Amino acid sequence: MKILVLNCGSSSVKYKLIHTTSKEVLAQGGIEKIGLKGSFLKLTLPNGDKAVLEGEIMEHNAAIEYILGVLLSEKYGCIKSLEEIDAVGHRVVHGGDKFNSSVLITDEVIAKMVECIDIAPLHNPPNLKGIYAVKELMPNVPQVGVFDTAFHQTMPKKAFMYGIPYELYEKYGIRRYGFHGTSHRYVSQRACEYLGLDPKNSKLITCHVGNGGSIAAIKNGESVDTTMGFTPVEGLLMGTRAGDIDAGIITFLMEKEGIGAAEISSLLNKQAGVMGLSGVSSDMRDIFDAIAQGNERAAMTLELYDYRIIKYIGAYAAALNGVDAIIFTGGVGENQWESRAEICKALEYLGVEFDEQKNHKLRGQEAIITKPTSRVKVAVVPTDEEMMIAEDTKMILA
Repeated sequence: MKILVLNCGSSSVKYKLIHTTSKEVLAQGGIEKIGLKGSFLKLTLPNGDKAVLEGEIMEHNAAIEYILGVLLSEKYGCIKSLEEIDAVGHRVVHGGDKFNSSVLITDEVIAKMVECIDIAPLHNPPNLKGIYAVKELMPNVPQVGVFDTAFHQTMPKKAFMYGIPYELYEKYGIRRYGFHGTSHRYVSQRACEYLGLDPKNSKLITCHVGNGGSIAAIKNGESVDTTMGFTPVEGLLMGTRAGDIDAGIITFLMEKEGIGAAEISSLLNKQAGVMGLSGVSSDMRDIFDAIAQGNERAAMTLELYDYRIIKYIGAYAAALNGVDAIIFTGGVGENQWESRAEICKALEYLGVEFDEQKNHKLRGQEAIITKPTSRVKVAVVPTDEEMMIAEDTKMILA
């Protein structure tokens, strides 16, 4: 089965065409700057080289039509007809409490996704645009929605409720939803296979850390807590997101700076985090370069970034009443071996026996970075959300 996986953002569409039998990625790439000057499609060729195709792409329908054209093209294509695409799997950021698993997209499902726009105004509309575009361009091809929030629907109320009047939960659905669920699910399943653990009898802490980041506590294959909340702002320090913050600071700043809801949202989502603290960049590679040049604010930012991760791992070890394995994934988790070292050294009290040699300069590879005698295993498992979406799509259509 050939499945086209789409991840539609506000001004971008990322795609992978996956053959689910062989698990081969037949094509992959993404369109950036949709609706803006200088829009382009960047794709990865079978030999690993990159190609950039420029074009005026003004909206998502045109973007997906462009992607389909490239898949069919003589120079860059890998299929002869659109009929070779058996299904389309969509990453959908927010399913609220309406979806606890991936679903076949119907008009009824679309209506429920529209109802979730209030709690995900930045994410769900472009996800829906992708669904509408495929519906128009390939009306006979089945579509499946895979929700970032679905995996975390197993959290108990003690983990997902906030300490606000209960009526506001009933009225607006204000609760912890969590995100990165597809990544946490894939990584936890793969980690159990790799480490020889029983997924139905295991305690894992998965750390999806990068420009956006979240940690999940997973017990017997189910998420029981996670750091992101009602929105993706809560929890860890991220590239441009503040993470945990005293709610009183928000009203204080609104009053002192004379700003409204839109401005405070922009501050917390786009101007804070690693970028706001360091004044250097939201990219951790730039932070390490700045530290090497003696930048004290960059060093402080890295320390805070790592500390938040250490703190949440400790909290989730307590919530799980112990932990079998800690898993790193995401851009930083997979590639920044220096941060992994600092974090693991702080976890010796849990029974982590860190192996410096195995971790040193390890980037983007599956590996165990603790000694054989370590009571708690620590591993790096590269995430593959697209493969998870493709597998879910195949399962639902089987």
